Amino acid sequence: MSLDHKTAPTDDMPDTALQDEPSMAGLTLVLGGTGKTGRRVSRLLADRGLPVRVGSRGAVPSFDWSVETGWRACLTGVEAVYITYAPDLAMPGASDAIRALAEAARGCGVKRLVLLSGRGEPEAQACEQIVQESGLEWTIVRASWFNQNFSEGAFVDMVVAGAIALPAGQVPEPFVDADDIADVVVAALTAPGHAGQVYEVTGPRLMTFADIADDLTAATGRQIVFVDVPHDAFVAEVTASGAPKDVVWMLDYLLATVLDGRNAHLTNGVMRALGRPPRDFADYARDVAATGLWTASENR
Repeated sequence: MSLDHKTAPTDDMPDTALQDEPSMAGLTLVLGGTGKTGRRVSRLLADRGLPVRVGSRGAVPSFDWSVETGWRACLTGVEAVYITYAPDLAMPGASDAIRALAEAARGCGVKRLVLLSGRGEPEAQACEQIVQESGLEWTIVRASWFNQNFSEGAFVDMVVAGAIALPAGQVPEPFVDADDIADVVVAALTAPGHAGQVYEVTGPRLMTFADIADDLTAATGRQIVFVDVPHDAFVAEVTASGAPKDVVWMLDYLLATVLDGRNAHLTNGVMRALGRPPRDFADYARDVAATGLWTASENR
């Protein structure tokens, strides 16, 4: 899917870091405000004394992607929206939902949209185009595998057990830290100069899951190994564990489709947006290990 390169420069086109420029933020709606990046974005905005409305099913007003009639209450009075779509923009129906949200946002007077998108996902890039053609200011933050999948997501129990058993082979990925993503998002929401930018964000190095296991071993001081397992057997085990269908679908899609080497290259999106390098997985692993999260199940 082609982008408007006049307004969406590639990661090879550096720009000036803008994090020290004056804030221009009014009320921000953070969709998925309790998720990995959403709660970080909400906290960072609140720490700056900026008004935040958390968009989730448990919030008031409630936001639910499947209940469009409730969106207006969430969008009223909002200047900017951070959009995360669960579980993934590649899900069937995601593009329709993003289009409907963009139209509702424009109708409510929203000025700016920041979309969390997926690297190497054609369906996600279709959603990006919808946002880009919405008539509102937009920024795209395009990411893939998060470091925090090992501490806040599907893989934490594997780390505790000492074996990361996944159908991942030796394909390298540039794992990115959710804190870096949140910092980029907040810059796009609050500072001038980020409109019309596509920030494809990665960590500073390519890593296989075996490399991840080695870094976790070094951080925790106990042996953690990577075990390559057949894809169908993995999906069957996750399904049998009682995991929600959307989680099973997402893991199946990411491991079978996206993890094929298409994202095995680094980008400078974090540097372009923030003027600093991204956080390394080893630093993330040391910080999490120091909390005791990975040493015993009762500590989670």
